[in-house]
Amino acid sequence: MSVGFLAVDSGGSGLRVVVGTAGDGGRGPLGRRVSGEPVRTGARGIDPGHLLAQLLPMAAALTAETGVARLDTVSVGAAGMATLGDALRAELPGALARELGTRRVALAADAVTAYVGALGPRSGAVVAAGTGLIATGTDLTRWRRADGWGHLLGDCGSGAWIGRAGLEAALRAHDGREGGSAPLLALAEERFGPASGLPGRVYPRSDRPAVLASFAPDVAACAAGDPVAAGVLRTAARHIADSAAAV
Repeated sequence: MSVGFLAVDSGGSGLRVVVGTAGDGGRGPLGRRVSGEPVRTGARGIDPGHLLAQLLPMAAALTAETGVARLDTVSVGAAGMATLGDALRAELPGALARELGTRRVALAADAVTAYVGALGPRSGAVVAAGTGLIATGTDLTRWRRADGWGHLLGDCGSGAWIGRAGLEAALRAHDGREGGSAPLLALAEERFGPASGLPGRVYPRSDRPAVLASFAPDVAACAAGDPVAAGVLRTAARHIADSAAAV
């Protein structure tokens, strides 16, 4: 019977899942699945039920596809784990044991899994930048983090931050205010519809960070010919460098 691992990355834009085998004779990752639906966050923090509802069908499909009969080890790197992970810590290990026969579960913040994946057991600094952004640094004695405060309070330089800054510039152009960008306004209306309805299409969404980040590629596409869009990307770069320097 083939015994393997399940590795999960849970971020602001959804889940990425890998099944594989490790150790002597192991072949590493054998199959991958992606979900574009971010795990919900509520009064209890990250919702373990919603994570499992997405993860278990993907795990079943991957074990059938790869021939891995039992997932002995599950590793989860989740955005917000440090501050919003109490329900995951309480419920996920038992649920994975019941559903998958898992014996070992490792739960960590996505910043930690990103660091280990990039540098392994070495000192340094890593910026995990996607929909959100967090920087982690260590001399292997002490650990330091910067940002990772979410799209309302931080994540400066992230995809959500770039998208939000681009949409702000678009709305400035719509209003005739200084700092607006007509090209970004045109792209925003192409993607989201009339500018006057943008708040109603963004604010109620539970996946708001992913919605904001979806506009980041439009900002990048504008940057070659639009000084406002180029300025958004320059400011994002400075924010990323600041976080790296801080750790």
